[in-house]
Amino acid sequence: MPKASDLKRGMIVEIDGDPHAVKKVEAKSPSSRGASTLYKVRFTNLKTGQKLDESLKGDDLLKDADCQRTKVQYSYQDGDLYTFMNMEDYSQYSLNGDDLEGQLGYLTEGLEGITALLMDGEIIGIELPQSVNMTITETSPGIKGATATGRTKPATLTTGLEIQVPEYLENGELVKVNTSNGKFISRA
Repeated sequence: MPKASDLKRGMIVEIDGDPHAVKKVEAKSPSSRGASTLYKVRFTNLKTGQKLDESLKGDDLLKDADCQRTKVQYSYQDGDLYTFMNMEDYSQYSLNGDDLEGQLGYLTEGLEGITALLMDGEIIGIELPQSVNMTITETSPGIKGATATGRTKPATLTTGLEIQVPEYLENGELVKVNTSNGKFISRA
């Protein structure tokens, strides 16, 4: 049973008997003494697609959704459907692009380490790996002598995702990106 303070984007919890995916978590620290931190969480009901906004205290307990987790690999996109292949029995699952909101920028063909969440044999969502390796397709030229702790510049990756990278990186370089916050980690 995860606490509200442990929630991360993409986690699946059960609210009123239905599975809900965490889409956004925002921590609000009150200014008065003794008051506890509040977490504003946006959930999406995985059965109906309805959004639910909740304010939770850090020690509020939520129930894990009763769903099966299986390792899958991203295979391909067909229109607005994204297809994933089970790594054990090679069966395929498809999800609509709307169900993958906020995760599409990290999906590259052949990406492994993805966990599919299945309920009654049907895919209801995915959990991305902690980080993914992606190639920079467009950024301004690298600056010689720029330090690793220096300023950043925008860079577009192969999927169209835009992140901030250190100034010394150039087009074609492979970088490691954190999937929970979309930030540059290191060269891959």
